Amino acid sequence: MATRKSAQPSVPHGADSHDVIRVHGARENNLKDVSIEIPKRRLTVFTGVSGSGKSSLVFNTIAAESQRLINETYSTFVQGFMPTLARPEVDVLEGLTTVITVDQQRMGSDPRSTVGTATDANAMLRILFSRLGKPHIGPPSAYSFNTATVRASGGITVERGDAKTKTVKATYNRTGGMCTHCEGRGKVSDIDLTQLYDDTKSIAEGAFTIPGWKSDNVWTVGIYAQSGFLDPDKPIRRFTKQEMRDFLYREPTKVKVNGVNLTYEGLIPKIQKSFLSKDKEAMQPHIRAFVERAVTFTTCPECDGTRLSEGARSSKIKRISIADACRMEIRDLAEWVRGLDEPSVAPLLASLQQTLDSFVEIGLGYLSLDRPAGTLSGGEAQRVKMIRHLGSALTDVTYVFDEPTIGLHPHDIQRMNDLLLRLRDKGNTVLVVEHKPETIAIADHVVDLGPGAGTGGGTVCFEGTVEGLRAADTSTGRHLDDRSTLKDGVRTPSGRLQIRGADANNLKNVDVDIPLGALVVITGVAGSGKSSLVHGSVPAGENVVSVDQSPIRGSRRSNPATYTGLLDPIRKAFAKANGVKPALFSANSEGACPTCNGAGVVYTDLAMMAGVSTPCEDCEGKRFQAEVLEYHLGGKDISEVLAMSVDEAEAFFAEGEARTPAAHKILERLADVGLGYLTLGQPLTTLSGGERQRLKLATHMADKGGVYVLDEPTTGLHLADVEQLLGLLDRLVDAGKSVIVIEHHQAVMAHADWIIDLGPGAGHDGGKVVFEGTPEKLVADRSTLTGEHLAAYVGA
Repeated sequence: MATRKSAQPSVPHGADSHDVIRVHGARENNLKDVSIEIPKRRLTVFTGVSGSGKSSLVFNTIAAESQRLINETYSTFVQGFMPTLARPEVDVLEGLTTVITVDQQRMGSDPRSTVGTATDANAMLRILFSRLGKPHIGPPSAYSFNTATVRASGGITVERGDAKTKTVKATYNRTGGMCTHCEGRGKVSDIDLTQLYDDTKSIAEGAFTIPGWKSDNVWTVGIYAQSGFLDPDKPIRRFTKQEMRDFLYREPTKVKVNGVNLTYEGLIPKIQKSFLSKDKEAMQPHIRAFVERAVTFTTCPECDGTRLSEGARSSKIKRISIADACRMEIRDLAEWVRGLDEPSVAPLLASLQQTLDSFVEIGLGYLSLDRPAGTLSGGEAQRVKMIRHLGSALTDVTYVFDEPTIGLHPHDIQRMNDLLLRLRDKGNTVLVVEHKPETIAIADHVVDLGPGAGTGGGTVCFEGTVEGLRAADTSTGRHLDDRSTLKDGVRTPSGRLQIRGADANNLKNVDVDIPLGALVVITGVAGSGKSSLVHGSVPAGENVVSVDQSPIRGSRRSNPATYTGLLDPIRKAFAKANGVKPALFSANSEGACPTCNGAGVVYTDLAMMAGVSTPCEDCEGKRFQAEVLEYHLGGKDISEVLAMSVDEAEAFFAEGEARTPAAHKILERLADVGLGYLTLGQPLTTLSGGERQRLKLATHMADKGGVYVLDEPTTGLHLADVEQLLGLLDRLVDAGKSVIVIEHHQAVMAHADWIIDLGPGAGHDGGKVVFEGTPEKLVADRSTLTGEHLAAYVGA
């Protein structure tokens, strides 16, 4: 039998010529006509100082246009239900493939969202228990803490063509697994009534201690005093049972107060609607403090925090209930699932096993499926999002990652690198925004943006191999091989903060003394218990300033000037210099341009097509009325001041007619944290993750705390900026503060006065103090994973 021979083509196939993503003339945000070619099916790392334009190029240009083009392939009807995306500012984008974005955005803080629900592992477990659980209690919904049991019966009207309508009796049953006491949240809230009122006083005497509830306010105190349900002159403790019921729990009822129709409602439901339904982070500080005092959250006594009904907890497989399974560490759960051998659900078991193994492989085996999604750090959330892509059969896809090594100990970075290379080797294009030298080192192609940040960046400084970057005269190239050295001497502590018997999460009855008046670094692999020790054991109070990784919330109207409080002294200075009201100099108040309402742009909604924003023709994007811009301070109007960078504004408000000490102090703090390039009026929505955290740090530096707790402050920092951060930490300590830093960056470890290392592993393998002492002793001992990596870093 003759064998078939395939003739080799003499010329390359036309399809093989599309091996690059070509970007020409990108101008999104601060990009300055950037033109580059990115090789497909390779790992490309984008580097550069924070604010240099990396995210603008990768996320706001390449990823955004790919998503927009994919959305356009759907019908107009379907597009109406999808987010509308505007076309990025770019001349040409060629060679795009489907983009999957894995960013740093925290998962939603909805109390009903857990690691299991976010990854579909819970859905598979529910099906498994509905098939194999003994006793059998119902379908998968019977094991869901987000599904309530519903029973209903009644008459329904049925229409049959031209025939007369007929009423038919029908019943409806749905078995859910939700705990009825906590409604599937696992926690119940209790309001401390002593924080709401003083029961020795009457309402007329000002019994309420709720912020903003003044006795002359008819909408709050007045409605209780004049409702007719209560005696306003009787001390609250002498109310009858009926009066107390009406006072605390009465359903909304229409009443007439001073001839005005108002709605009376019991105090507890009113407080729940007024305060508890709102985002605590967005509240004013004194309101937030009141809520924290007045409301306590305790584990639900009915379900013991499992969120599940008694029926769902009673159904078991091999003496394990679904509540037990979700509480296990995922690596232990993976072993339990591996031990199940039931042919009838073999495909389900295989799929669940693959998902759980992906958790372990990516370094998250220490998590449990019942962990609330909102409690994951930015790095953990990003890795959880990666799980659904690891076993994907898709190839020739572009994966975009935003600093995937965030929150990873040096020991874990190699594992992340292996995953990135695996995705590439399946034939995918992998684009990574990254600062860590360990990840830059594995790149096939490097694009370095800069040379500075903000208006000083936005250009491609280098494009090529890692070796070429090392030789290049760019900020990244010069600092790529930077290595810190251990300090010659360490500070002598001024005292000790004692922690005894710490047992939050995975901590094992930890006793440790944290030195005060020094720079203390808490280290350990991800999941070893660092955050549990610091945030769970360091007593919160007026003397402790905590800067964690929770995101800044702000609309496109929010900017560094409004967030830091800088705009207040600036408005007052303008008002004093011109003899007018401060409100005129706010684009969100009286001074706003009436055409665009102070937004600077006019938004046109085009239904299912991308909305269009055009600069306001009346104010030319300046956001203020023309009359307001006639008032000047130091020769500048308010729009020109908001267009200044922090560095320019710092010099402007330092001396001369514009000298404003209150504004200058805030600007100094912004410059100290490395944000001198930001413009005062730049929308918060355009800031990167690292910029937002440093903005938060600058704001908290004004707090009068003695102890600063920082959670990975090097997040999003370029190698060149880490040195500036260390200088800032030194200044805080030298000013008499105590600084406690949770950190993985070896440069910060080497600079510490004292290191507390937790471990030795993650989850139930961690939770112990494996070392405490100076960095020099940690390097000499090399007794822990941190010690080994720090020794290699400093070249010891």
